[in-house]
Amino acid sequence: MKCIVNGRILMPDGIIDRRVLCFDERIVDIATEPPLGAQVIDARGNYVLPGLIDVHCHGFNGWDASHASLEEIRKMCAWNVQSGVTGWLPTTATLEWGALTRSFHAIRQAMRACAKADWAGSQVLGCHAEGPFINEKRRGAMLGQYILKPDIDRIRPWADVIRLITVAPEVEGAIAFIRAARRMGIVVSMGHSDATAEQGLAGIDAGATHLTHTFNAMRDLNHRDPGLIGAAMNDDRVYCELIADTVHVSPLLFPVMARLKSHHLVLVTDSIQLAGLPEGAYDVMGGRYVVDANGCRTPEGTIAGSVLTMDRAVRNFARYSGIPLWRVVNMASLYPARSIRVDDRKGTLQRGKDADIVIADRDFNIRATYVRGECAYKKK
Repeated sequence: MKCIVNGRILMPDGIIDRRVLCFDERIVDIATEPPLGAQVIDARGNYVLPGLIDVHCHGFNGWDASHASLEEIRKMCAWNVQSGVTGWLPTTATLEWGALTRSFHAIRQAMRACAKADWAGSQVLGCHAEGPFINEKRRGAMLGQYILKPDIDRIRPWADVIRLITVAPEVEGAIAFIRAARRMGIVVSMGHSDATAEQGLAGIDAGATHLTHTFNAMRDLNHRDPGLIGAAMNDDRVYCELIADTVHVSPLLFPVMARLKSHHLVLVTDSIQLAGLPEGAYDVMGGRYVVDANGCRTPEGTIAGSVLTMDRAVRNFARYSGIPLWRVVNMASLYPARSIRVDDRKGTLQRGKDADIVIADRDFNIRATYVRGECAYKKK
C-alpha cells in the first residue's frame, strides 16, 4: 500500500488538511496516520486531487487522435499525464467515414490495451465522435464534404467504443438517432448546430445530456432567440463543456457559467495536434496555422483550434471565476466523469474509486500523476 502525507486533499465538498490518503490500485482510506509498512509519499504541503478527465481532446504534441495508430495513442496517453489527465476521450473530427472507422478501431485497441498492467499513462475511456452528424451551417473547422445525415446503423458496430457523440438536434433524423444512441448507452452531445431553443429542448427530451464547446459553433444567445445555448443553460439534465483558454470564451463569462450550470459544467481542452508545440507557424491539416501565447489561428487571425491543456484550464477558470479551487477541480474531474457515466470509478478520491491521483502545487503546476495507483509522471 502507498500513502500520501502532508497534502491538502481536495474532496467534492472541500479541502481536508492533516490527513493521509491511502491507496493501492484503488483508494483505500483517508486516515489520520500512515499504515504500518506503507510506502510514504510526501506531498510537501501541495494539493492532492483526483485525476483530471478530458472528454474533448483531438490531439497535442504533434499527434492527432483522428489519425492515430494504437502506438501513437499510447504515446499520447504517456504525454498527457504531465497535465494531470488520468482519463480522456480521444476525439475524432468530421472525416470521411472510412477514416473514422479506422480511428474507432485504433481507439478500441487502446481501450483494451490500457486495461493491462503494462500500460503507462492515462486511460482511454472511449471515443468522443464530434460528428459527422452535424449542421453544415455551423460546421466551424469541420470539413463539410464529410457531413452525413444521422444514421444509427453506422454507429451500431462501434457502440462499445463511442462513449460520447456530437449531433446537431435539428437536422433530419436527429431525434430518432438520439433516442437510439441513448438506448445503446452512448451519451449524446448537441453541437455544431443552428438549433432554436425549441429544437434544442426536443433533443434534450429525446435523451441528449451534453453540450459541445458551449457558445462555439452554435447559434448565438439572443434575448428573443436563445437558441441551443438558452435551452441547455436552463436545463439541469445537460452538462455544458467550456474551453477555458480565455480565447474561445471570454473569462468574464466564467463566473456566470459557474453560477448557471454549477454541478453541470465540464472543463475541456478541445486541443488540436499543435497543443504543446513551440510558438511558430505550422503547415498541418491542409493549411497554415500560427501558434502563439493566445492560441492557434490562421495567418488572417481566425481561431483555428485550442492549444489548451487541462491543468491550464483549471488554473484559468480558478483565476477568472474567483471560486474555490476544489470546486473548479470538480469541473475537471467529477463532473466530466458524471457526464460520461464513469463516476462509479473515476472523478473523486473517495474510497473504492480508482487511485487516479494528482499532486499539484499552489499555482496548480503538476508535480506528480498516479494512474490506478502507479506513478505515471513525476516532475524532475
